[in-house]
Amino acid sequence: MPVEVTWWGHATCTVEDSGVRFLTDPLFARRLAHLRRRRGAVPPPEAARAEAVLVSHLHADHLHLPSLARLAPGTQVLVPHGARAAVPGLRRLDGYGLRLTEMGPGDEVTVEGVTVRAVPALHDGRRLPVGPHRAPALGYVVAGEARTYFAGDTGLFDDMAEAVGPVDVALLPVGGWGPYLGQGHLDAGRAAEALAALSPAAAVPVHYGTYWPIGLDGVRPHEFHAPGDEFVRHAAQLAPKVAVHLLDHGGRARPEVAR
Repeated sequence: MPVEVTWWGHATCTVEDSGVRFLTDPLFARRLAHLRRRRGAVPPPEAARAEAVLVSHLHADHLHLPSLARLAPGTQVLVPHGARAAVPGLRRLDGYGLRLTEMGPGDEVTVEGVTVRAVPALHDGRRLPVGPHRAPALGYVVAGEARTYFAGDTGLFDDMAEAVGPVDVALLPVGGWGPYLGQGHLDAGRAAEALAALSPAAAVPVHYGTYWPIGLDGVRPHEFHAPGDEFVRHAAQLAPKVAVHLLDHGGRARPEVAR
């Protein structure tokens, strides 16, 4: 089994390759500021077990300090370059025994024999709502028995396929947490365009259908419910050879890849 992907909701996934577990953008909260979890249970304790964590950017729904504090001592946490300076709370994680590594596009680390490479993303990487642009937004490619691309949060950019390189599995954001998507995001249609450019063997849509602003349940609800199904439909038109795995929260996929 080259790779197994578990989607816990939002951008939080476990990618297991070669017996090594990678956790993406952990968010283990029922509520975050004005957002509440509307679908899927809060991930169980097993979701916090990983050899390494991949943090794509500094927004609080992707770099969530209380969730990182649940990780086991010794876990390696990859964060964008400049994250320590931009998010002082990260320094407190040293007390939990976590090992922080700052990454920039093109940087690589090896975790128990599996290589992780940081790749560019088109997204505002600041720790909002205030703060200078101190850290880039990143995606990551995990290369073991398979090559799995976690896009984080990103818009579509011209040289995406070249920057990411060949991949077997793509974890692509297809929505968001509010009625409207701003710049630097993929909706279902643009995510399918990215899929066509990347041309992996398999894909898993993420970053939709989990959190929604309190009090806005009746505002454009299709933007909460529909992105996964819309991505499947667009992908069938633009990238018909790609196997799309539409997962429920806590669901697992074992994509077939040829290496």
